[in-house]
Amino acid sequence: MKKTKTIINKTADDLAESLGLNSSDALEWEVRYSITKKIIDTAKKQDLSVTQLAKDAGTSRGRITKILKDDTFGISLDVLLRVLGATGQKVKLSYLKAA
Repeated sequence: MKKTKTIINKTADDLAESLGLNSSDALEWEVRYSITKKIIDTAKKQDLSVTQLAKDAGTSRGRITKILKDDTFGISLDVLLRVLGATGQKVKLSYLKAA
């Protein structure tokens, strides 16, 4: 039986490299993850209903349910940002030179 080597990735960049993807994919993963976690945390703290959040964000209940289950596959960043805004949050961007 062939032995498999376990690879542990601690950052999105490490994961992208292990999968043979480029750093722009890793950047998108990090942004998507951060926004999604903030939506989930804020929605829980404010006890927001799926229906009200969907209405405020101008999207479907199904999308909100997916986001709250941490499943954002197929959901664009602009929708995630609208949902985040509907929770009363704002985004502050800063840029760093890639290493």
